[in-house]
Amino acid sequence: DAVKKAGLTPIARIVSGGVCGVDPDIMGIGPAPSSRQALQRAGLKVQDMDLVEINEAFATQYLAVEKDLGLDREKTNVNGGAIALGHPLGASGARLALTLAYELRKREKRYGLASLCIGGGQGIAAVIERMS
Repeated sequence: DAVKKAGLTPIARIVSGGVCGVDPDIMGIGPAPSSRQALQRAGLKVQDMDLVEINEAFATQYLAVEKDLGLDREKTNVNGGAIALGHPLGASGARLALTLAYELRKREKRYGLASLCIGGGQGIAAVIERMS
C-alpha cells in the first residue's frame, strides 16, 4: 500500500527468506544452509535461480559455499562480489539485494538468491523475484 501511495513501482519482491546458525568453528558456511532454507520455503531449487549473489568475506569462504550449494559461476556474483566491490559493514545485505534486483531487471530474468554470512556462524538468505 505504501508503494502505491507514493506512486512507486517495485522492481522485485521477497519470495522467501532463511536464517541459520552453524558451529562458529566453521563460520562462513552459513549462507549454504540459510539458502537451502529460503529455497525450500519458496518451493524452488538452486537450479531455478537465474542469478545468485553470495557475499564472500574471503575467497575460501565463497568456494566452500559454492561447493556446498553446487552454484554455477556463470550465474553467481556476475558483477563481482564483496572482494571486488566492497563489503560495507552493516549494509552488505542491502547491497546484495539491490544489486540482484537491478541485475534481474537488466537481464530480464525471474528469480535470484542473495545470501551472506553473519559473524559468529550465522547465515541469512532471501529468494527474490523480478516484478514485471
